[in-house]
Amino acid sequence: MQGSCEPVVLVTGGARRLGAAIVRHLHARGLSVVVHYRSSTDEARRLQAELEALRPGTVALVAADILAPDAPRVLVEAALARFGRLDLLVNNASTFYETPLDTAGYAHWDDLMGTNLRAPFFLCQSAAPHLAARAGAIVNMTDIHAHRPLKDFPIYSVAKAGLAMLTQSLARELAPRVRVNGVAPGAILWPEVGADEAERARVLARIPLHRTGAPEDIARAVAFLLLDAPYVTGQILAVDGGRSTML
Repeated sequence: MQGSCEPVVLVTGGARRLGAAIVRHLHARGLSVVVHYRSSTDEARRLQAELEALRPGTVALVAADILAPDAPRVLVEAALARFGRLDLLVNNASTFYETPLDTAGYAHWDDLMGTNLRAPFFLCQSAAPHLAARAGAIVNMTDIHAHRPLKDFPIYSVAKAGLAMLTQSLARELAPRVRVNGVAPGAILWPEVGADEAERARVLARIPLHRTGAPEDIARAVAFLLLDAPYVTGQILAVDGGRSTML
């Protein structure tokens, strides 16, 4: 075991897209980082090499299927084995795809509920004693559609609504030693499939700031709630250019 004098954060789904932006920003803030990924091995290794070139020995990688029953234990034990502590947790890993009512099946339900709600719950459960020992914090990545459902995405919308309520529930369950908050991104990165130009224009027209955000906007919000907001718990911070006011 290699001990760490720096706070240690575990970020699920941290190898790419928003997760990688969060990892880079928290690492730049002086944290050691445990990067969870499922299949993005090349991206995870490149990210580790990039960050360890700046501060050697500060990034650990752990591959796991977030839906596996032993995943929470595996992730927490990886942090403890590498750094000897776990101070902070970011539940970022997610799945997102359409499930229209007439075609949705049990497998869709289990996958979307599993990655967006069940996995964060049990990872929080597993990490809680270690976070409490450090007066730590959790940030859950919710969604603006936790509060306003997205058409043809009913299971995803319900799962994120559950995660928003889980955030508030755990803020009570884990107080006063652990703070729990959420970040609800709006239009930051377009989906990798399924967002054509017409749909993008429609979304932008409903954003008061008339532009998409950047991954760094989310990363800064996560860092604020983890590191700079010691009297904030049970809150969901919308980072959406004002879009939630228009839904």
